[in-house]
Amino acid sequence: MKSSPLFNIKIYQPWVMIQLMFLTISPLSVAQTTPSTPVRLRGEVMQVNPQQLVIKERSGEALVVSIGDNIPVSEAYPVAIETIQPNSFIGTAAVPGSDGTLSALEVLVFPEAARGTGEGHFPWDLQPGSTMTNATVSKVNPNSSNYEMHLQYKGGEKAVMIPKGVPIVSIRPGNHALLVPGAQVVIVANKDAGNWVAVRVTTGKNGFKPPM
Repeated sequence: MKSSPLFNIKIYQPWVMIQLMFLTISPLSVAQTTPSTPVRLRGEVMQVNPQQLVIKERSGEALVVSIGDNIPVSEAYPVAIETIQPNSFIGTAAVPGSDGTLSALEVLVFPEAARGTGEGHFPWDLQPGSTMTNATVSKVNPNSSNYEMHLQYKGGEKAVMIPKGVPIVSIRPGNHALLVPGAQVVIVANKDAGNWVAVRVTTGKNGFKPPM
């Protein structure tokens, strides 16, 4: 299987390529959306039918999002912090402290097939001032209050502290059966003629909230 020259990952499953969009699109808010700019919508499913989701977006607004049978669905699920090991490829949303040290808000341990996804360090939209770093773990340093990761990516490196209680997850292919009322979702969507159209959906089982 050849590696993609653009993303430098091995493509074993179609859902991996779509996941790249979820993790690398420009971090714009709903209000900043243009028709050609995908954004992430985060919220809770209120209603669902084969063609639409109604979600309560984190802004409090109820949004109708068109879906279809071919829209890829990924499941985010929790993993132990010990899953993060040297040579793991991870993505972490983080915020800088007063001393500039990055503190993780979440960590996604990528499946091996998605190694190289969106590699780099860039602004993120999880909360104001947050960043995303997709990188290879060069070293981990557990201690009593934090778990420190040293990360390397093309053109740079970062140290990120993981405070206790920060969600650690991975992702795997899911299906539309996960999209039920009460499900927490992150949706990559376009706005077309005033209507939201999903590109992909990431969700969890039994109300688990994708933290990205």
